[in-house]
Amino acid sequence: MLDLTVPTIDSELGVRLVSKDYKRDFRERDAAIQDGKDVVPPFDPPEVEHLLSFRIKRQAVIYGKQPAPLSTVIHEAALRMGFGGPKVARAQLEHLMDMGEREHITVRVVPFGTGSYPSSGSGIIYLRDAVPQLDTVQVDADTASGYVTAQPQLVRYRAVLDRLEATALTTEKSRDLIHEIAQTM
Repeated sequence: MLDLTVPTIDSELGVRLVSKDYKRDFRERDAAIQDGKDVVPPFDPPEVEHLLSFRIKRQAVIYGKQPAPLSTVIHEAALRMGFGGPKVARAQLEHLMDMGEREHITVRVVPFGTGSYPSSGSGIIYLRDAVPQLDTVQVDADTASGYVTAQPQLVRYRAVLDRLEATALTTEKSRDLIHEIAQTM
């Protein structure tokens, strides 16, 4: 079972729910500009395509013959970011709704107005195994990811995800909100 929370639709594992055009735009905009100068150099087009192909291949985990169950919680702000312009953003939201229709995928949204919520601002990927001692948490950051395997920390992250899921809308209300946002793009 894969549980994840993402501050944006894109994350190391969240990319499994991201359309190719949306991901391309996200990667192309990764360069940071400050005072008119590149602070973080942009990726070259071939590098963008390489990163994109690698990440898209990882989608096999949820598209394969025996897909892994996936539960994801996304903040409403991530849904409204509009990467790639209205057409790409709308297609991404429709893709997200389509993915949420699959039996093994749950998509839930934390709406605006919820206030602070667990894990706000950071992505958490909880890889749950049939043997709990093999569970792993991946914590995403801008420049790297870290892995947590110590049992006391796993218990903490599981509690954070449980609280986060308690603040999220139901799958039905989440789908309605995603649909509403897509209509405004």
